[in-house]
Amino acid sequence: MFSQRTNWKLSKNKYTRTLEEMRSSGERFLDLTVSNPTLCGLRYDAKAILAAFQNAKSLSYEPEAKGLLAARQEVTRYYQEDHNVTVDPESLLLTTSTSEAYSYVFRLLCNAHDEILVPKPSYPLLDFLGDLQDVALIPYSLEYAHGWFVDFHSLNRALTPRTRAVLLIHPNNPTGSYVQFEEVQRLNDLCRERNLALIADEVFLDYSLADRPRRTFAANQDSLTFTLSGLSKIAALPQMKVAWVATTGPEALARPALDRLEVIADTYLSLNSPIQWAFPGLFEQRRLLQPQLLDRIRKNWAHLKSLLTGKAVCELLDTEGGWYAVLRVPGDPSDEDLAIELLQRAHVLVHPGHFYDFPSDGYLVVSLITPSDDFQRGISCLTEFLRATKI
Repeated sequence: MFSQRTNWKLSKNKYTRTLEEMRSSGERFLDLTVSNPTLCGLRYDAKAILAAFQNAKSLSYEPEAKGLLAARQEVTRYYQEDHNVTVDPESLLLTTSTSEAYSYVFRLLCNAHDEILVPKPSYPLLDFLGDLQDVALIPYSLEYAHGWFVDFHSLNRALTPRTRAVLLIHPNNPTGSYVQFEEVQRLNDLCRERNLALIADEVFLDYSLADRPRRTFAANQDSLTFTLSGLSKIAALPQMKVAWVATTGPEALARPALDRLEVIADTYLSLNSPIQWAFPGLFEQRRLLQPQLLDRIRKNWAHLKSLLTGKAVCELLDTEGGWYAVLRVPGDPSDEDLAIELLQRAHVLVHPGHFYDFPSDGYLVVSLITPSDDFQRGISCLTEFLRATKI
């Protein structure tokens, strides 16, 4: 009765069952996987957020496939003020989420069973988005050697006549690695040579561990490029569903791409008017919330480095930004079994690396936006457990 595209394995894995049992029993544990900024103890300006919706224009319906111009102009101001990049508001299309933006771009570029190259490790949501759009996601590797980098040998090996785009996550989730300048040049050359597009997910762009802005793909004109981002991470407002896709590149490719995307968006008109009129006030909240998150991320990262640098119990892999850190445990133990033991015996919740398609076992992922007191206690419990068990 059901389509093959939704033929997912829906049974709960051992890790999920163990977590549910812990929660139902009332046992307390330190959660080092928290990714919802609204539950992380940040200081929100509730008055300003709610006031953003007090706009009488919300009572009128003005369908605009790309999104209201006033909202798109706020995005252009963000790129100009925060990244010193000029982005034409006409190159922007608003969506309810980056997931929806992905679906529009996948539909634009791919016929059924065409292919998009995606980095591994990376966020598992991509697999579901590919399935739902009948697109095959073909992995290429991010390799690690004192820092993460694109393995162009694996990327070139993954190319086929059905390849339509190369997807980048900048910085990657969970490795925290930004695409380097030399890599961008090679990717642009490849895309021009093979008539491919670049898709750049930049939701974590602003969360660099270094105190300097990072290059955005929204300025890339050398190949057809779709840059995705939104309120969820930039302004720490995942409940306010506004995102966008910026289309740039050679005019001969970017113009028809924008025209076709506009028809796709006009078919659904999914973004409601009140949230678009509220967008300027909501987006301004990044001024308050990003500094809080950056301070916490950098503090938690510094704690990890001071605790783990040069220690044999586990290796802290280098990162450049984002909300996560990756630990590698010697000996390649099963990361799922290890995460379950940590939860049951040390009362610390972490993500096993296989959630993110790491190439082997022995990887654990922790969230750097965890409240610092909980983070420090959780990491101490984790390292004590590893030391005691001599894994």
